[in-house]
Amino acid sequence: MSKRLKRKKAREFEEFSEVRKAHGGAPYLMVGPAMILLVIFVFYPLVNLFYLSFFNYNLISEPKFIGWQNYEVLFFIKTDFIQALRNTAVYTVTVVFFSLLLAVLFALILERNSWLNRFLQKSMFTPYLISTVSCAYIWSWMYNVDSGILNAMLSLFGLPLSRWLNDADLALFCVAAVSVWKSLGYYLIIVLASIKAIPTEILEAAELDNTPAWRKFFKITLPMISPQLFFLLITITISSFKVFDVIRVMTDGGPGNATNVLVTYIYEYAFQMNAKVGYASAAGTVLLVILMILTFFYFRVLSKKVHYQ
Repeated sequence: MSKRLKRKKAREFEEFSEVRKAHGGAPYLMVGPAMILLVIFVFYPLVNLFYLSFFNYNLISEPKFIGWQNYEVLFFIKTDFIQALRNTAVYTVTVVFFSLLLAVLFALILERNSWLNRFLQKSMFTPYLISTVSCAYIWSWMYNVDSGILNAMLSLFGLPLSRWLNDADLALFCVAAVSVWKSLGYYLIIVLASIKAIPTEILEAAELDNTPAWRKFFKITLPMISPQLFFLLITITISSFKVFDVIRVMTDGGPGNATNVLVTYIYEYAFQMNAKVGYASAAGTVLLVILMILTFFYFRVLSKKVHYQ
């Protein structure tokens, strides 16, 4: 750590100490209710989740301590958990990649301030306001093999029909497409606002130097919007790993286990498979650990590539 940064940290700590002395315990009193709610509804369930993962528990009989047996069954005995983990990874990578790519692409296209661009921005944001369950039902009808609009369009052009959600190779990507479509407008607004916040003098200087458009994007635009992209990367990754409602409505994990992801897997064992709460808690703990590792990796490695003004 440089001496300049150390002096800055010391100065900030002194200012914080002065404010704390001036206000006494008032700041702690103000944040107290929020911290109590966090302990009750966040920290305690997480600790209890990890605790129950070491027990054989089904909500009826008394919990029986079995150590690491639930984790052994997860990774070395049952193959459906590995498939659910693989499906979650494929779904997450697909949603993250296309969400960020399309958000940046449409933001560059709709950057100019015109009535048509404003209309398109509002139109693309509208699906974000619709509930996920409603979107899932609408797209389930569109994907319908016999009466869906997608197959109707294919038949109109003389193309072979697709089974969409009934195809084990396509179903997961069809569900991912719905998630990308629903939230794209929200991501677009964030990226578009960050692009418009780039100082105009920087872009004008690049134009005076006859900088090619692709070089201006990779050397100026992309670094300047990297904090917003980093924020979206983390939030999209976490939300994708926790996906449940759209898969529950559209495929319910099928066909077979082709779209069964970690959260639907946990739901099945916790509420359907004889209420195996201990086993489901072990799967939930694994999900929690994966998210913690990914978040740590993002902040430890990728944050170095983020350019803050």
